[in-house]
Amino acid sequence: TMARIGDLAIKVLCSNQGALDSTELRRQIQHDLRESLPEQPFLRLLEADKAGRFALVRSDGEKPRGASAEAPSRLVVAATNLRLCKEYPRGECCGRCDQLHLCRYYLCGSCRFTGGRNPCKNSHSIHSQQNLPVLRDHNLQDLDEVGLRQLLLQNDPSLLPEVCQHYNKGNGHFGSCTFKKSCTKLHICQHFIQGNCRFGTQCKRSHDFLQPGTQEPLEGRGLSMGVIHNLLHTYRNIYYIRNYVYLPPEIDEIPINTGCTRRKPSNSDSSVEVDQICLFHIRKNCGFKDKCIRDHFHLPYRWQVFDGTVWKDLPNMEEIEKAYSNPQNSLSFLCVFPLSSVNFPVIDFQKMSCPSYVKTRRLSTVSSVTKPPHFILTTEWIWYWKDELGKWNEYGKSDEGHNPSSVTTAELEEAYQQNENAVKQFVAGRHQYELSFQGMFQRNLVYETKREVRRRPKFVSAQDVKNQIEGKGEAGKAGTPGLRSIPDHWDKSAVPDLGYKLVQLSASLEEYKKVQTFFQRTMPNVSIQNISRIQNLALWEVYQWQKEQMKKRSGGKEVSEKQLFHGTDRNLIDAICQHNFDWRICGAHGTAYGKGRSYFARDASYSHNYARSGSSSRVMFVARVLVGQSTQGKSSFLRPPSKDGNGNLFYDSCVDNESNPSIFVIFEKHQIYPEYLIEYKGKEVPSGTSGVKAVSKNTTVPASASSSSSSSSLFDLLRYFNSRN
Repeated sequence: TMARIGDLAIKVLCSNQGALDSTELRRQIQHDLRESLPEQPFLRLLEADKAGRFALVRSDGEKPRGASAEAPSRLVVAATNLRLCKEYPRGECCGRCDQLHLCRYYLCGSCRFTGGRNPCKNSHSIHSQQNLPVLRDHNLQDLDEVGLRQLLLQNDPSLLPEVCQHYNKGNGHFGSCTFKKSCTKLHICQHFIQGNCRFGTQCKRSHDFLQPGTQEPLEGRGLSMGVIHNLLHTYRNIYYIRNYVYLPPEIDEIPINTGCTRRKPSNSDSSVEVDQICLFHIRKNCGFKDKCIRDHFHLPYRWQVFDGTVWKDLPNMEEIEKAYSNPQNSLSFLCVFPLSSVNFPVIDFQKMSCPSYVKTRRLSTVSSVTKPPHFILTTEWIWYWKDELGKWNEYGKSDEGHNPSSVTTAELEEAYQQNENAVKQFVAGRHQYELSFQGMFQRNLVYETKREVRRRPKFVSAQDVKNQIEGKGEAGKAGTPGLRSIPDHWDKSAVPDLGYKLVQLSASLEEYKKVQTFFQRTMPNVSIQNISRIQNLALWEVYQWQKEQMKKRSGGKEVSEKQLFHGTDRNLIDAICQHNFDWRICGAHGTAYGKGRSYFARDASYSHNYARSGSSSRVMFVARVLVGQSTQGKSSFLRPPSKDGNGNLFYDSCVDNESNPSIFVIFEKHQIYPEYLIEYKGKEVPSGTSGVKAVSKNTTVPASASSSSSSSSLFDLLRYFNSRN
């Protein structure tokens, strides 16, 4: 049934970090239902979901998991309007609200009362008497805690800190953020979140959620390390949901809910009324093209006059905008029309009028407070008040002779966006005021004095627009690269700034012989065609950083590091060398046994079973792996278990057998560096050459096959399912 498909789809999405390529999502649902689902009816069904659980998205950044290299990326992202009740933790909720009554720290994986002697005063049950009916109302009753966590993190804005817009502006370690280390917002690169930072490892903004200064605001929100590790996907999903809803041309008849109707856009010769400029067109990627209802223009503002028939662009638009951005100006001063030699005041900014014309308007991109801070070319509105000397002062800022107001310009803009007719109260020093959005004045509640208020945009020139699009402006500017930690044995002439190089090793090198001996210890009957060293400096630096972090967490002790094998398909070589071992890339090899896990073997003969031969030869990776402290794995694990039972300290990896491990499960890809790629030919591996017996096709694993005491071991499942792929 339709309801069954929708329920399955939301479960699959939430167990795959909140988003999947539409083709992969349909494939997984077809597998569960054991029936075929045509693509277009399937997409129609998702879009028509009454609970609004799905957002169809066109991504022009990094390809989603499951997407082919040729096809445009079309994601389905899990969405909901369900939220945590903010009054519940304070004991102020009436108990009859339509929101979840849950401990936010438990939801985020870090409640210190979990399993403790003193129980938490807030609910830890998603199926409580209050919560289950709420989940049913949103058709989410089938989600488990992990799935619900993912869904809420990418939809409830109260759970995650915003990306600091000031950090992404200006120079210096903290950009233009004046709060610096005390900032409660996230200091991370906006373009990294969007998936389009062109500077990569040379970007002067942080690309790491675990970097000091970035990690603290997250932990302050109660996010566990396990949650923080997956935040890039979550923040990117937030970005997609808010900004990238898209209707693919090939399914144009599907009415995707974009919050707008299909209509031909206005231009300088159109009489169609629009009020917003399309952000995507400015960046050259509006998928709606001539069907977009937003105005298509090359600047985030557009000044026009209406002559009774059509809207016409005003000349010298930048000069008009620059004048308008200054709160002291009531008029745009002088502007020269091409067919006139007369200079005259063009626009009365307060009345929005121009002599000889019926109407005047300023089109604009959406207000910056309605979008994530990392979203470029939105309009940043600034609020000013006029003092007794005629000087205009920005709200929330200290000025000579005036106490700063308790509200900032951003807070006023947020309130204005919610209700343009509202009245906002605030204090400045010992005085209390109210600000009328409708009348655009502030009033002292004691003395009844009134002051004029103006709302004006921050000026952005055409060059500023170009710089931001190219990543040269306020966000994503490349800094001066520091010393690069290039290993001594690497070929220095083959170290690209971005990406990787495969350096084929000569068979006479000692390095080649070491890898050969390591490989042929359990694979003596095969012929090695070549061994290549993978030189990806970005991955290497992240790996070294992770090693240092693990060393610090272990009190300065050296971290256990191993060289392990991983067999895979030939068509995944580039993806792994480029992005590391990632279940989103590795597909079935990384998802059949638990989301987000990578498996490595001590013996090449075991990995040989998964080095599929699409041609005359096979490929296998030798990876450096920070196994750290390991423990016995179980099929239920989504991450390594806690060492102390409180969720503060976790093991680094899981193994099949603690006393004699042969398989290692790594949950964090920063603990892995793909070091060598081996291409080889040869016969099937004879039995008995490996510490782990190879499982052939069509073999059923008996209950006694486990190498540990647990017959339901994760690794029994690993061997069984892999043998059937």
